[in-house]
Amino acid sequence: MTGEKIDDFYAIIPAGGVGSRLWPISRKNRPKFLYDFLGSGSTLIQSTYLRLVALAGEGHVVVSTGEKHVDAVREQIPALADDAVFAEPVGRDSTAAIALATAILARRHGDDIVVGSFAADHVIRDQAAFAKSVREAVAAARAGYVCTIGIAASRPSTAFGYIRKGDSLASSVPDAPDAFTVREFVEKPDAATAQAYLITGDYHWNAGMFVMRARTLLDHLAQYKPQMAQQIAQIADAWDTPRRAETMASVWPAIEKIAFDYSIAEPLAAEGGVAMVPGGFGWDDIGDFNSLAALLPSHNAQNIKLLGDPDNLVQLDSAGDVIVTEAGRTIALLGVNDMVVVDTPDALLVAPRARSQEVKAMVAKLQEIGRDDIL
Repeated sequence: MTGEKIDDFYAIIPAGGVGSRLWPISRKNRPKFLYDFLGSGSTLIQSTYLRLVALAGEGHVVVSTGEKHVDAVREQIPALADDAVFAEPVGRDSTAAIALATAILARRHGDDIVVGSFAADHVIRDQAAFAKSVREAVAAARAGYVCTIGIAASRPSTAFGYIRKGDSLASSVPDAPDAFTVREFVEKPDAATAQAYLITGDYHWNAGMFVMRARTLLDHLAQYKPQMAQQIAQIADAWDTPRRAETMASVWPAIEKIAFDYSIAEPLAAEGGVAMVPGGFGWDDIGDFNSLAALLPSHNAQNIKLLGDPDNLVQLDSAGDVIVTEAGRTIALLGVNDMVVVDTPDALLVAPRARSQEVKAMVAKLQEIGRDDIL
């Protein structure tokens, strides 16, 4: 039944990254997953937690995040148990985060459990469809696959990586009738290539969602990244003991910084060990202000997208702008079209919408000139 919890399923929420393309809203000390970008009443990580706890149940959802964000995560998700937040002193990318959480959970609950990794900053609109995809992914994981959930591509986006599907697994994994093998993962394409992908129907967006048995992941980690596997095992062995802090401090910083796609998913796909379940549940990654604009309703007939107090915006002969009013002062637009204006108490960003992806470069420039105080 759709509403039943999946008893052997544990969800991991990696909550890392700065979200630099959403500066100056997203900062090192308050990254985008802690923010309610859509004005829904729930931050991105709160929505993610609620989505996953409905499937896994209380006590089956954990968060992996930076030490500096632990207090904010606990404040936003008070239902998290004391031992359900795994703090990292320094970011080591998704492989280490997922592997450590998996190893700790395996030691607590056995390595037959199924774990799933779901980023803290995604927007999903259809919970029922999401639940269906996760249940099929769990079935594929029980059959021995590392299973990803590929997002149905609605446009030829150049902002996402893609997954090329292979053969149907319906006959061999009957509880996952929509599952396919994965032929390959491909990097973000140019516009012409993305359009070609869309036409074939064989490609889905890669949202970085992965579901697998704990034992499967840890075995493949030992296969592809043996040194990391040893380091993760050393930390996991010490995690629920008085030796945690000492072991974490001595071992964690030396762990290789590498994304899960590169360390596990891509080489395993080449061996036929990765499955994909299509996800048609309405997914978005708020990666920049242009993608945020696509999710916000139009403030007026001029298609201005507004996040913040509407009383702080006055516009004349302006259209297609993305406006964020966080500073509490009035923003007056005259003859301004297709621009991003983000006003915060200590920083103001003004940029063409077409260059939203390049906000990351501005963050790099600010870092270069020593303006860490506003990053």
